[in-house]
Amino acid sequence: METTYYSLASKNNFNKALRHFYSVNDVIDDIESRKNIADIVNAELDNEEIVQEQVLPIIGAVLRDKYAYTYKSVNLPVSVSDFEKIVTETSKWTAVDVCVVYFTPDEKTFVINPKNGIHWSRVRELVKGQLIVIYSKYRKGDDKKVESDAITAIEEMLLGKDVFINKAFIDQTITAPVQPSPSAATQSAAAQSAARKITSKYAVLVSNELFHNGNVEAWKKIIESFNTKYPDLRVHIFHKDEVINDINSLFKWGKVKHGDSIFFQVSGEEIKGVSKLQKYLYEGASQRFEQFLKIGVGKVLNLF
Repeated sequence: METTYYSLASKNNFNKALRHFYSVNDVIDDIESRKNIADIVNAELDNEEIVQEQVLPIIGAVLRDKYAYTYKSVNLPVSVSDFEKIVTETSKWTAVDVCVVYFTPDEKTFVINPKNGIHWSRVRELVKGQLIVIYSKYRKGDDKKVESDAITAIEEMLLGKDVFINKAFIDQTITAPVQPSPSAATQSAAAQSAARKITSKYAVLVSNELFHNGNVEAWKKIIESFNTKYPDLRVHIFHKDEVINDINSLFKWGKVKHGDSIFFQVSGEEIKGVSKLQKYLYEGASQRFEQFLKIGVGKVLNLF
């Protein structure tokens, strides 16, 4: 039996769906006026006209289905925090519309106009191993090669490479608008996203002979205690620039050795307890890890 429309049987869900359809139509109207979808979506998010869960469906419906943008999914081979070159170069691309969707380690989604420095300043850093999707559309006709070349150019700039100016990216009849650079946009972006914060990376030196299963279990107990005390904060783990989504993956014989460093960041609105967390994680990575395992089943350590 067809179940596609069952969720629309309630008045609340029907009205919610209707508002979403109106939002999609508004975005389409703006796209027809040659606006960039990232600028549109971020403005509507800031004005609370749409919510975060609508972003990816809007991108899919508009860029993929309606306008058939060329796109490519990429897992970042390096971390990136300098976007000045990308803004400077892509701002010249008056014949190509581009958009980047970035998926963060804490499961957030950013929609970025590469020509807009404010968007990059909101992101602050693209983390190695994370997914980005790059979209491109040639405004002067149907030319998939130009679109693919634009995507490749953005990939190369993210790797810090210099790119040659492709004349096909530029429409001489259009004057490129002056876009804010990431450095000039930082203050504005910080004001708009003051609630969202993320710490710099903190190093934890492994002083045990190996970071073995006992150390992993200690870290899990420590982070569980931190999350219990601060449920609105997230702890992100990195090893050799690799995002560690499952801490159990650190227990692989010989993967993490004595003298290695494991890094962590904390994200959230009001960040607290970071110095204590670093201290306990250091203990948990040492031969003294067993102190964190002496607790009953189902109980949480009271560390913070």
